[in-house]
Amino acid sequence: MTLEFDRTFDAPYQKVIRVAPRIRRLLVRNPGPFTFKGTGVTLVGDCEIAVIDPGPDDPEHLAALREAIGGETVSHILVTHTHRDHSPAARALREWTGAKIYGFGPHGGAAREGGAVVEEAGDTEFAPDVTVRDRDTIEGNCFALQCVHTPGHTSNHMCYALLGEKALFTGDHVMGWSTSVVVPPDGDMADYLRSLRKLLARDDAVYWPTHGGPIRDPRKVVSAYLEHREARDAQILACLKDGLAQIPDMVSTIYAGLDPRLKPAAGLTILAHLIQMVRDGRAICEGEPRLNAHFHAI
Repeated sequence: MTLEFDRTFDAPYQKVIRVAPRIRRLLVRNPGPFTFKGTGVTLVGDCEIAVIDPGPDDPEHLAALREAIGGETVSHILVTHTHRDHSPAARALREWTGAKIYGFGPHGGAAREGGAVVEEAGDTEFAPDVTVRDRDTIEGNCFALQCVHTPGHTSNHMCYALLGEKALFTGDHVMGWSTSVVVPPDGDMADYLRSLRKLLARDDAVYWPTHGGPIRDPRKVVSAYLEHREARDAQILACLKDGLAQIPDMVSTIYAGLDPRLKPAAGLTILAHLIQMVRDGRAICEGEPRLNAHFHAI
């Protein structure tokens, strides 16, 4: 199954758009190689609202978010994970509204590995008021959201299912415009693959990622994600068998023509694959698995 990306998503910046009867979105003006058109802040509910992934701590965005909420009651603030394009605005939103912040826990890892900086750096100041776990239900007066723990992209990644709608807010776990970056040590490829298979067992009708547009055929996309990772494993193994022992050489071979801004992330994703291959006994590493290590096929 071919992994096909949908990059047709478009929306005005800093303006609330209703995308479903109980779902509205506000697009942050922070486009980039890891954020696509920007962070999509989600407002769930009408009589009172939950805000999912409030976004970055940026003055323009905070002003737009405050205007978007207006006189509405915010009862819950939910965070899918602790990258700085997703979670920092939760603190300002809590101050304005008095709502509590819900999340799996603090940031679990560093933003750097071997000097490479990828994704949006971790929000190391994040601390939820309410810690949630898999299958917990968060209830408001006009919505109920069930927690679906999906570690892999980060160890604290949490999706939220809108009960009664078969809609899942997937954060960065599954997106329609790109694959998700898995960055060791906090990101873990084995966890990521298990989390993808976990979603295959669900019956969601639509995914709402934090970046990009909705995914209307979730099972097809998740299956393609899994096949993509299997194919990447095969490419890495072929590199090892051809004598390419270091990650930069594998990046040049596997990702020929890649945007240079994305090469650090590509290298770290290859590292995530290699760590799992070493654990599985399909590869060996001279010393600890790191970006500058030497790897060999078994």
